[in-house]
Amino acid sequence: IPNSSLRVSPLLTDLYQFTMAYAYWRAGRHNEPAVFELFFRDNPFGGGFSLFAGLSDCLMFLRNFRFKKEDVEYLRSVLPSDTDPDFFTYLKELDCSAVSVSAVSEGTVVFARVPFLEVSGPLAIVQLLETSLLCLVNYASLVCTNAARFRLAAGPKRRLLEMGLRRAQGPDGGLTASRYTYIGGFDLTSNALAGRLFGIPVTGTMAHSYVTSFSSLEEVWPQTLVPSRGGDPIDLICLVKGWLGRVCQLLGTKPQRVREGELAAFLSYAIAYPQNFLPVIDSYSVSCSGLPCFCAVALALCQLHYQPLGIRLDSGDLCRQSVEVRRVFRECSNHFTVPAFESFIIVCTNSVSEQSLAELNKRDNEIDAVGVGTHLVTCTSHPSLGCVYKLVEVRGCPRMKLSEDPEKSTLPGRKAIYRLLDTEEILQATKWTNAIVRESSYTISQVR
Repeated sequence: IPNSSLRVSPLLTDLYQFTMAYAYWRAGRHNEPAVFELFFRDNPFGGGFSLFAGLSDCLMFLRNFRFKKEDVEYLRSVLPSDTDPDFFTYLKELDCSAVSVSAVSEGTVVFARVPFLEVSGPLAIVQLLETSLLCLVNYASLVCTNAARFRLAAGPKRRLLEMGLRRAQGPDGGLTASRYTYIGGFDLTSNALAGRLFGIPVTGTMAHSYVTSFSSLEEVWPQTLVPSRGGDPIDLICLVKGWLGRVCQLLGTKPQRVREGELAAFLSYAIAYPQNFLPVIDSYSVSCSGLPCFCAVALALCQLHYQPLGIRLDSGDLCRQSVEVRRVFRECSNHFTVPAFESFIIVCTNSVSEQSLAELNKRDNEIDAVGVGTHLVTCTSHPSLGCVYKLVEVRGCPRMKLSEDPEKSTLPGRKAIYRLLDTEEILQATKWTNAIVRESSYTISQVR
């Protein structure tokens, strides 16, 4: 499966990784067996956990790790001029065939200061991998964790749509967000490329720009629609106008307050996609125009035996509006005897955050699905996970960093993780001890 790791060159790292690798090589230490561990120091978002993500990208990166001729020539131009030329020959032949990775499974819950990925192999090569692996894991794990927190806030039934591509940190950030928010618990993405590359279900209908691009019913073309069960084309404009008068009478709405351009936009889209009709209804006024227009078009589609999907709200008091919209749907269903109105979905967007999603659940609402963008993909409240990659063993001997800052001290030696569960399989604690990790089926499984 194509993924971001195929675009990650071995040069996507910090220059000092090469100067250290050269020093190891110059001293004859480059092939000494070494072990590094990857972990983070503090749980993100003020919570108690993170989800590990990015493992498949890491493994793909390692499998494809090779320096191209032009990569080596570039390094020759930027490293100090007294670098031994034989070092560049060494780089040309370098790969990760001698590297082993042990890790928890993708999507596993992990905790602060508990190593969830271990890299072992020749000292110089596993040193060179540091920055690239951190780059592949840090944001993937952070945004996956953020998605899981949104899922917990939303509850298990409400559908979540990731729609943050336009607010993401570049194309790679957008693809990474779409991929790992799906792992974190989102149901759908608006990102078409992520759908193609990773098999994520995609969704989307219309934006406000589509609605505001229309100003008159004269812009609707074609104006007819063939019924779902066949037959002669029906003049949909005339049919909808008839339904609009009846809807306005039922709802007590003044027909002159309905925006003709909005009605034209809904008609044009319904003719294009009669089975996928889900417009945004707040371009002007939900109660005075958007909702009556939707109901009129939906009633016409139902009369022609099509099944509209529902509506999207993108501004204002989403909870209050969703309750009012649902009330109108039920009123139309009962008054016009159209049961399809009972199954219409209400999608809400509008800068939704984890906090606002949790608040939403405390109020009466009729929201079926929530679209989340900015606060999901940018991880607004915690922009970096802060994963680190630390040396814990060389030549079988433990290594430890003390530091002037006790928070940055490391525990020496390789470790095994044990998850302690009570009789109901509820996690009570995570313990870890200094041990060689190789066969634990509980938490760390080795991938070669």
